[in-house]
Amino acid sequence: MDLLKRLEDYRNQERELNWEGTFADYFEIVTKNPRVARLSHGRIYDMIMSAGVEVGKNGEPHYLFFNDEIFGLEKPLQQIVQYFSSAAQRLEVRKRILLLMGPVGGGKSTIVALLKRGLERYSRSPNGAVYAIRDCPMHEDALHLVPEDLRADIERDYGIYIEGDLCPRCRFNLNQVYEGKIEKVPVRRIMLSEKHRVGVGTFTPSDPKSQDIAELVGGIDLSTIGEVGSESDPRAYRFDGELNIANRGLMEFIEMLKSDEKFLYVLLTLSQEQNIKTGRFSMIYADEVVVSHTNESEYASFTGNKKSEALQDRIILIRVPYNLRVSEEVKIYEKLIGQSALKNIHIAPHTLRVASMFAILTRLEPPKKAGISLMKKLKLYDGEEIEELKQKDLKELQEDAQREGMDGISPRYVINQLSNVLAKEGATFITPIDALRSMRDGFEQHTSITREERERYLNFISEVRKEYDEIAKKEVQKAFVYSFEESAKTLLNNYLDNVESYCNKTKLRDPITEEELDPDEPLMRSIEEQIGVTENAKKAFREEILIRISSLARRGQAFDYTSHERLKEAIEKKLFADLKDIVKITTNTKTPDKDQLRKMNDVINRLVEQQGYTAESANALVSYVGQLLNR
Repeated sequence: MDLLKRLEDYRNQERELNWEGTFADYFEIVTKNPRVARLSHGRIYDMIMSAGVEVGKNGEPHYLFFNDEIFGLEKPLQQIVQYFSSAAQRLEVRKRILLLMGPVGGGKSTIVALLKRGLERYSRSPNGAVYAIRDCPMHEDALHLVPEDLRADIERDYGIYIEGDLCPRCRFNLNQVYEGKIEKVPVRRIMLSEKHRVGVGTFTPSDPKSQDIAELVGGIDLSTIGEVGSESDPRAYRFDGELNIANRGLMEFIEMLKSDEKFLYVLLTLSQEQNIKTGRFSMIYADEVVVSHTNESEYASFTGNKKSEALQDRIILIRVPYNLRVSEEVKIYEKLIGQSALKNIHIAPHTLRVASMFAILTRLEPPKKAGISLMKKLKLYDGEEIEELKQKDLKELQEDAQREGMDGISPRYVINQLSNVLAKEGATFITPIDALRSMRDGFEQHTSITREERERYLNFISEVRKEYDEIAKKEVQKAFVYSFEESAKTLLNNYLDNVESYCNKTKLRDPITEEELDPDEPLMRSIEEQIGVTENAKKAFREEILIRISSLARRGQAFDYTSHERLKEAIEKKLFADLKDIVKITTNTKTPDKDQLRKMNDVINRLVEQQGYTAESANALVSYVGQLLNR
């Protein structure tokens, strides 16, 4: 019964959307809200902005319209929105073709698909309502009925801007069917839909020898010539080319630069004059956004061809590289896996992160600045604090690598390899090691990977494996340390008491015997040595800690073991070092005693409850870390 109710509600909604009236009725709607008659670029810009805008950490705008589908491409998205913002003001930029250029699997098609699907949804909303002459094959705006001589007066009196002319079919109907009485011409609300070929189109190039230009601009309907008597009669023409049906909305021109020159010339006329030229009629006005995409090599060939200079001048190029941030790459794989039917496979923590780290490493350019590894660059790009690197270093790294993100492993490759593991019969969980193994095993089938790239990628897998080894140790460390936060806090307070005494040259008082004691140098050094603080550097490091404490205190904030990244690392390593022997014995005993078994069960339970593992993946993690510690 719930489904039947929903179907009834859907039909009621459809009836409300199917508005019909006369030109007079429509003109009344437009006078109350002139934005109803905005042009296609303005409609798409309003659609994007209606979803909302947030300001990111760096002060850059973040457009929520793309939020759930596009990750790590803030700069290209800002450029796209800027294009629509300028075009919405009817500036010259609207007479340009938007060309997205980037590597395969980088998100170009997804961006265009989002614009198309979004436009379809937006046209069904009150703010996105679109109205058209009822029988127009190009669903053009009924304001085209207004004679040229009256348009200036209407803009002055009502603030309504009118651009464009009637298509040949509507001009014929106005004179022959409605006897020139504009106010009686029927108008209806339309819903933009690619499926129904209304306002959204897609053109795919094929063999230039067999592909007909009619697919783009329509053609003669031979079956009607006998009825109407002439090929130049608009009733004998099919206005069903992709450019015709995409009027009022958007047309995606897939791989535009692979098309024959005759198709590109049509685009040149459309971009220059906003007109479509057909053989039997004068120019046909079209108000639409043309978006295409291509790869770097094809674009280089295109720009190197002197014949294409006129079209090059009519293109707005936006580079769409691969994402370069690990946290955003993880979101890509979470989205793709979430769309699948795999619901019973557990993905162990850090699995997608490890796969993402490998993918990002293949896309980064080696830093020109000495002393910075690719791994450090990866972490800096992802917003992690690197002690010796600052934000100005980040900008320098980005400026030194203009092509960064245009090469490397695509998300498609990564998700294909992950899918192989996830879909394996009998699999119940997947670990980071499984992910790295699948990345490596896929190189043989990846035909575009050269021998040199394969060697480089294998090195990246080794680097990521080392990073994961440290992560795995920390995971088990946290689980082995009972009440980890409390243990860390106790050790930290002990360390800070001694540091304060050392820097102020005072004595410590034993809480039990009240005996005055010197600072515990072995304790402080046992912590500092975990992160490579030398004997000569210990005084500066301890003073730095006290400065950080006083700085936070002035702002009313408490210092804890996470307040200083290097000290946090040292505390964790010290705690784990103290427990290393216990971990090794417990994880490698084939027949553990009751006490060891209890400890092991406690560790597994804490990994499940606190870290997001299942019992199986937790056991696999502990076993792996045990092997690491025994090496």
